[in-house]
Amino acid sequence: FLIQKTNRNIIGSGIFISPKGVLDHAGSVGFSLIVWVLGGGICALGSLCYAELGVTIPKSGGDYSYVTEIFGGLVGFLLLWSAVLIMYPTTLAVIALTFSNYVLQPAFPNCLPPYIATRLLATTCVLFLTWVNCSSVRWGTRIQDIFTVGKLLALVLIIVVGMIQIAKGHYDALAPQTAFEFIKDPSVGQIALAFLQASFAYSGWNFLNYVTEEVVEPRKNLPRAIYISIPLVTLVYTLTNIAYFSSMSPQELLDSNAVAVTFGEKLLGVFSWVMPISVALSTFGGINGYLFTSSRLCFSGAREGHLPYLLAMIHLKSCTPIPALLVCCTATIVILCIGDTHNLINYVSFINYLSYGVTIAGLLYYRWKKPKLFRPIKVNLLVPCSYLVFWAVLLGFSLYSEPVVCGMGLVIMLTGVPIYFIGVQWKNKPHWISITYLGQRLCYVVFPQDDPSEIQPLTEKSEL
Repeated sequence: FLIQKTNRNIIGSGIFISPKGVLDHAGSVGFSLIVWVLGGGICALGSLCYAELGVTIPKSGGDYSYVTEIFGGLVGFLLLWSAVLIMYPTTLAVIALTFSNYVLQPAFPNCLPPYIATRLLATTCVLFLTWVNCSSVRWGTRIQDIFTVGKLLALVLIIVVGMIQIAKGHYDALAPQTAFEFIKDPSVGQIALAFLQASFAYSGWNFLNYVTEEVVEPRKNLPRAIYISIPLVTLVYTLTNIAYFSSMSPQELLDSNAVAVTFGEKLLGVFSWVMPISVALSTFGGINGYLFTSSRLCFSGAREGHLPYLLAMIHLKSCTPIPALLVCCTATIVILCIGDTHNLINYVSFINYLSYGVTIAGLLYYRWKKPKLFRPIKVNLLVPCSYLVFWAVLLGFSLYSEPVVCGMGLVIMLTGVPIYFIGVQWKNKPHWISITYLGQRLCYVVFPQDDPSEIQPLTEKSEL
């Protein structure tokens, strides 16, 4: 069960998005495959560190809870702030754009789908799934279960067809003498950006520690799940990319706006329609899953006092966190209108890696701060140190290569400092500063612990 849950969290729509970006920055087929393999190895190191934190600090909330416990409220708030404003909305925007591209690409076989059409379809999808999650928790979970089949179908189909192609001798782009022919001159900065692109597909590995409290014998079973699931995901991703190159030249892959659709058109003939439908199902389910998770993170942060109390309210009848869902939806739609997929991936992956590094640095600090604390899982110090060395090099060169895209994320994160002191530390704020009172009546929501009868109507004739 644990291995299945891990694979389900990691394997998502990213594998249909990132191959183009990885190849573009890596510069050759061979280096792009190396990036995919090493990216899985880095995820394994990070997963082991998170496993130790998960059983040492058994709190829900993942990174946010660990950083708050180790470094205090300000650092925890900045991580939460960046997750609410950058990580989740940007990831949702990328997946929504991928959904619209794969749906529209068959209708525009010889050109890119219109910019406005992709944005409108992506926005419609986000709005619809926000409405579903606002209406019923059960509907949201059922959509997630049903649409998981889409990504598995697409990946199995790609790998099987690709291996058949290789068996027939179609592997010119994979031959050693051509695999390392560079499309453009490589640089350390570009290789760093290639890792950022690949990390988007691997995002989800840090969700593994969320189930540590439910695992029987976590000291034995959690590392076992990591040793099996991470290499399995790495193998699937590497084989998927090998399958792509069995039918497409590097330039064809770079020119494609929907790699899996191009793959299907070249190899599946009359059944090429299966590929865009499968990827669309996968991305549709991915949007739903991230909406569900991000709204719960807002909900958790608000209950801790790090976000407006409005976001900790739930609907009186459906018991769904409507204010948190509306915030996530609004932030996603704003980001949809201002960025393209490639830059958004670099943007969100940089902040993701920054958060991972701060959390794993917290592991070392916690070892020094509380050396005698019982740790059911205790990794070798080489594991977090190796991860942090790679982390520092990756972020340094990424910032050097894309100072505007990556720097913008840092600036947005640091805007949380004054917000923290005004919104969290300032306890005696004037009543007009609080948005909770108005939001409580607009959304007809209550705190989970409140008595609904305490909510007074705004007018005598309306309960709104």
